[in-house]
Amino acid sequence: MEPADYPIAALDLGRMGYAEAYEVQTRHLAAVVASRESDAPSRGVILLVEHPAVITVSRRGEAAGNVLATPEALARAGVELAQTDRGGDVTYHGPGQLVVYPVIDLNAHGLRIVDYIRLLEGAIIDALAIFGVGAMADPTATGVWVPDPDVPPGEPDSPPTPHAKVAAIGVRVKRWVSMHGLAINVDPDLDHFGLIVPCGLHGRPVTSLRRLLGGGCPTMGGVKAAIVAALRARLDARFDARPNTGGRIMATPAGMAPPIPTLPARTPPESPA
Repeated sequence: MEPADYPIAALDLGRMGYAEAYEVQTRHLAAVVASRESDAPSRGVILLVEHPAVITVSRRGEAAGNVLATPEALARAGVELAQTDRGGDVTYHGPGQLVVYPVIDLNAHGLRIVDYIRLLEGAIIDALAIFGVGAMADPTATGVWVPDPDVPPGEPDSPPTPHAKVAAIGVRVKRWVSMHGLAINVDPDLDHFGLIVPCGLHGRPVTSLRRLLGGGCPTMGGVKAAIVAALRARLDARFDARPNTGGRIMATPAGMAPPIPTLPARTPPESPA
């Protein structure tokens, strides 16, 4: 079977509430699972959406404590609070942020969950490179990072410029089909991230393509096209190279996926004497 014989469709949901988009995901997940028994199994679908302003809180025990704003402050800011069953901690979605929900049959691509998260990071990095943004993964924190544009570069011998998160990732897998996915900050209201500790990472700033590129920031449509192409390319490569699993999930063979740029290991601060 060739990827072209089983293409991954992309569906633009436009502006849609978080709960409604979740229901759309669950319907597509059920369809992907049901198709496994058919003559035309589905590899999945890529859903694209912008949400009205909403803070989503995972089931992780400490996640609720990373919402810094009171209910009254959230109401004044026009930000909804919603519970979610994805992995991760607490995050913000809102206008100007592209949210992508790949509903993908991981079995069909020979993907384990960690492999899949690395694939999402790689696809985001590929997409941002089209716009001249050199982004990287951080082995200590899931997501995609760029040099913080609000910190001026130091002298040659000074510590490296801190990095800021430009895209977040949080997934759930049900019957080996993925839900939830990734969010790219194109031109959101960055002040809303101050209502939370994004992803539960204290001291790690958040940025956007607008903050990085100014007037050169791509349109939302341009970012949609770039991330769909990047996801399809990496998923097609996995589908082409998948091992014969006999229905079992197998680890990624070395060299199956292209490498992604990665931040150097962070050195923990020395303890005070």
